[in-house]
Amino acid sequence: MTATALTADPALVIAAARSWLGTPYHDQASLRGVGCDCLGLARGVWREVIGPEPFPIPPYSRDWGETGPREVLAYGARAMMPEIAAVDAPPGALVLFRMMPRAIAKHVGILTSLDTFLHAYERLGVIEEAMTPAWRRRVAFAFLFPAR
Repeated sequence: MTATALTADPALVIAAARSWLGTPYHDQASLRGVGCDCLGLARGVWREVIGPEPFPIPPYSRDWGETGPREVLAYGARAMMPEIAAVDAPPGALVLFRMMPRAIAKHVGILTSLDTFLHAYERLGVIEEAMTPAWRRRVAFAFLFPAR
């Protein structure tokens, strides 16, 4: 079985993610058109492309400077998604960003091309923007959505 047979069609992932464009930002929410945060966007794409979420998401801190010994988002993603090297992340991949040096990865986006990604950002909601060098250097982990 090939790796592509084990992962979701990137075009479906990207289409699902783009259907969230314009959704307002709302901390810890995941309702397309109503409100979501970055993890809520990823959860909504998961539900559309894969199906029901495999486990409930506990409340989490909004602190992008949070430090600690455990990469909570990466640990959770590893339990459900194939991990790939961040430098090899193709369109349709879920990427986790480390927003501050020495902090744990706390921001989530979905690549829509090698040079663009979608994410939910406070005050802006769900947007698609360029993967600038500033964003690219913050990518700490990358994962592929599994096949249904």
